[in-house]
Amino acid sequence: MNIEVIKPGLATTVQDLGRPGYYHLGIPLSGALDQYALRLGNLLVGNDEGAAALECTLMAPELLFRGNTVFAVTGAQLDIKLNGTLVNSHASHAARAGDRLSFGFMKSGARAYVAVAGGIDVPIVLGSRSTYGLGAFGGFQGRKLSAGDLLPVGKAGSKAREGRAASAELRVASPKELELRVLPGLYYHRLEASAVESFFSDTWAVAPDADRIGYRYKNGRPLKFIDRKQPFGAGSDPSNIVDAGYPYGSIQVPSGTEPIILHRDAVSGGGYAMIGTVISADMDRIAQMQPGNKARFVAVDMTAALAARAQYRARINKLRTELSG
Repeated sequence: MNIEVIKPGLATTVQDLGRPGYYHLGIPLSGALDQYALRLGNLLVGNDEGAAALECTLMAPELLFRGNTVFAVTGAQLDIKLNGTLVNSHASHAARAGDRLSFGFMKSGARAYVAVAGGIDVPIVLGSRSTYGLGAFGGFQGRKLSAGDLLPVGKAGSKAREGRAASAELRVASPKELELRVLPGLYYHRLEASAVESFFSDTWAVAPDADRIGYRYKNGRPLKFIDRKQPFGAGSDPSNIVDAGYPYGSIQVPSGTEPIILHRDAVSGGGYAMIGTVISADMDRIAQMQPGNKARFVAVDMTAALAARAQYRARINKLRTELSG
């Protein structure tokens, strides 16, 4: 069975849970920016939770099912229409050959996920079906979808059925204002005390150029770095360092103006000071921020970060239990 792309949307790609293990070679994790939403969609249609699905960014595609299947849409809040009739998000539905799936604009949230029973059956590259756009590999021909593409779908498993739905507490939330928890980073000490205060007290807004590589934030006060003689190999800007590795979720502030949180397609190292790292439990939330959405940064310690990760994993386990039937 295939799915035909009638309209590709703004930036629709094939993503699974990503390809860990190659970051030291400069190949990023890739995979769904909202990992929870991907898992939820797959569990709704009876897939393994890491199966490949479509990640739709800001403007979703129009799709034609060329065979019978079961599908679910999770993530951002938007109207979902099957042959022009509204259907619910975070629930599984049957589609027949010739049915069309279309979408309205995203009312909140920035990414929706379309999961189909059997998963999107593109080739596995370095252990993953995820698209890595900068490297032009993985996913469907290493790129965003285009009109006329035919997406192969794998064989549905025995658990595929319509009528599943996630409870309200387990659906994806996408508030337009949120707090992001941050562990202070290796170069946090390079900030002046006034910059530390403003970084955590100011309200920041997502910039228009936020993407899978990094989320840029604006409208806060510029951050001043402590003056020093730049070491050999570092650039002249105070935010420059001798090149170092970039953790997933790390925050850099080029020239002290606009913080950038590196996300799943980010490069693995470079010459900007990392003042902190967003904890893993909050990375999915960043994925659902539209340009203009607001965030406050909150400093936490490792104990709080580990507790948040445990809560995140417990929520996934609860999701598995609820949708295991």
